[in-house]
Amino acid sequence: MRKAGIGSYVIAFIFLTIFLLPVFYIVFSSFKPSSELTSAAQTFFPREWTFRNFTRAFERGNFVLFIWNTFFVAVLSTLLAVLINTMSGYALAKFRFKGDKIILILILSTIMLPLEVIMVPIFSVLRFFGLYNSLWALIIPPAATPTGIFLMRQFLLKIPDEVLESARIDGASEWRIFYSIVAPNAKPAIATIAIFSFMWRWNDYVWPLIAIASPRRYTLQLAIANFAGEYNIDWNSTLAMSVVSMIPMLIVFLIFQRQFVQGTVETGMK
Repeated sequence: MRKAGIGSYVIAFIFLTIFLLPVFYIVFSSFKPSSELTSAAQTFFPREWTFRNFTRAFERGNFVLFIWNTFFVAVLSTLLAVLINTMSGYALAKFRFKGDKIILILILSTIMLPLEVIMVPIFSVLRFFGLYNSLWALIIPPAATPTGIFLMRQFLLKIPDEVLESARIDGASEWRIFYSIVAPNAKPAIATIAIFSFMWRWNDYVWPLIAIASPRRYTLQLAIANFAGEYNIDWNSTLAMSVVSMIPMLIVFLIFQRQFVQGTVETGMK
């Protein structure tokens, strides 16, 4: 058993190393000067360390604004996603009404639809409501996701119905039951949805490219892509801002990692 355990750790370490090598290469390359980055004799670690790539990117690219736009979109979209997905999952897990199974099947069936299929209808709705070229065009559409609803429903199925019935007998309203009993017990699932939602919005590129026209409203990914000109690419600034874009996701995961692991495990076991 011990040998098998050591072997598993060795295999996991090998795969982890393979996965992280490109990430570490990007991080170390962001500290290389231009002459070293474009040199034919590439090294994994910088021969000369410099922070000039980061300072130049912030000076030339107005990245403070782009980071704020991305943060605003990611946070508000995540809050909406957590609220709507939690309420929807609670309704589908604990309420029985005519057509509830059909609604669940219809919601799950939308997982098979790629974004490219529904881009035009969503874009038409945004234009109709005057949300085109607005940050709200990035916040509202992903507020409810079939994946989030399904994860929350599966997690909330483990809450005993007797607990909810006892609260109703004691006179608690449905809203009181939701924020006093359901929400506190759903923290692992909420953390899972929050991490996924924040990650998707923070790293989203295709939808902001369609919904945003003004450079003042660019998100971080659009701004990084904007460094690629028609004839050349500012690799130093691109790599530096790519490293900066990793930091918020790393912080969010470190904060919620325990609840995230618990939520995915318990949801998968249900």
